[in-house]
Amino acid sequence: MAKTLNAAEVAKHNTAGSCWVILYGNVYDVTNFLPQHPGGSKIILQLAGQNATAEYDPVHPPGTLEEHLPPEASLGHVDPDTLPENEAQKEEQQLETGIPPLENLLNLDEIEDIATRQISRKAWAYYFSAADDLKSKRMNNEAYGSILLRPRIFVDCEKCDLSTTFLGHKVGSPIFVSPAAMARLAHPSGEAGIAQACSRFGVMQLISNNASMTPEQIVADALPDQMFGWQLYAQIDQKKSEAMLDRVSRLADKIKFVCLTLDAPVPGKREDDERSQSIASTLPITSAVQAADVVRPRGGGIGAQLFFGTSPKLTWKLTLPWLMKHTSLPLVLKGIQTHEDAYLAYLYAPQVKGIILSNHGGRAADTAPPAIHTLLEIRKYCPEVFEKLEIFVDGGFRRGTDIAKALCLGAKGVGIGRAALWGLAAGGPAGVERTLEILQTELKTTMRLLGAQDIQHLGPIHVNARMIEQHIYDGPAGLEKLKMWVSSKL
Repeated sequence: MAKTLNAAEVAKHNTAGSCWVILYGNVYDVTNFLPQHPGGSKIILQLAGQNATAEYDPVHPPGTLEEHLPPEASLGHVDPDTLPENEAQKEEQQLETGIPPLENLLNLDEIEDIATRQISRKAWAYYFSAADDLKSKRMNNEAYGSILLRPRIFVDCEKCDLSTTFLGHKVGSPIFVSPAAMARLAHPSGEAGIAQACSRFGVMQLISNNASMTPEQIVADALPDQMFGWQLYAQIDQKKSEAMLDRVSRLADKIKFVCLTLDAPVPGKREDDERSQSIASTLPITSAVQAADVVRPRGGGIGAQLFFGTSPKLTWKLTLPWLMKHTSLPLVLKGIQTHEDAYLAYLYAPQVKGIILSNHGGRAADTAPPAIHTLLEIRKYCPEVFEKLEIFVDGGFRRGTDIAKALCLGAKGVGIGRAALWGLAAGGPAGVERTLEILQTELKTTMRLLGAQDIQHLGPIHVNARMIEQHIYDGPAGLEKLKMWVSSKL
């Protein structure tokens, strides 16, 4: 019979030498696990002797306890009558409950507004935050307003087909969900809830390396033809990445490609996230924390914690061969921000099948260009890239008109990240469905007004990008030097 422990007894074990925590009403001795915790021991020690459920649950996939702790680490149950009221629980109880019906929300701004009032301050800060002064984040949203549409008349627009292909696989829409970490901060259904919504529209989901659920859990209820990709942050400990690649390869009937993220080799300075940090970080610094031997940078919120262990040493010469050795899945590179890097990826085809133009949602280098700038830069300096690589665009899409403009300029698909999380926070899987429904309806309207019956009929003739072209890089192309460099390495 399981032992029942008093919360006051648990509270005594709050040092690195004896660290107990309460999770889901059970008491665990995690002393021996402290050095192994991927996020470092400090975050655990800040909750030593306390109920850590509110901190733990949204950011750990189900089954994590059983995977990492031996049975003897479970010490028994805590007497619920002895638990103090948790401040995080107080905050959650104060969140607004009366939201309007989802069908009454008409655009993504309204969905984000509802989501902001539904989630904790910590979750909002992690989702909303961007680097430094948020200039890149704002430019991501604003750039599409400088591109004008060129509607056509006397064109039969009764039918409109959004279906297309990604890497040879048919999808129902050119919209996909970009890697969006920690979805269970928004809603208990997490990434699986996003997958459920995507299934309705045939939308591809690119699963975050830092998802709050396991890949197996996310794809478990997927439809037979539903498409997923897997985002990879290459780790300093390569064996961890290799183990994950092996795990993903066993899900190849669902996960169709690996996406190596390159636009954030180090975390950007996200001040909203740092101010919020976590519930634990607002607690008094205990002797346990002071005694911990933790060598890691001070400050940082959830984002910085998730980046710990990510390798900053990736190179064309070493990383691509290593990656190709450990997966047979098609490879897509995420985070291209210049025409030079797009051209380098082109030179590494067919090992590289596609690229995602992205500045990490404005969360890495502030004042890095919006992805639409990079798309125009590629069109200007090295249009041959379109012949070998599928080019996807990520970041800043708020309207169907934005999506149409990117498709007209050559994007194969368009990714939404925060929008999916806001939808999930506003209404669970149904909120994500509403987000996708709004975007798809707006996109269809735009295509009809442009006179395009399907995605293949969209082209540069449908837009006027002269206003935004003045902001595009105007220096030397430098392609011959890049070609010679790659030739010497291959």
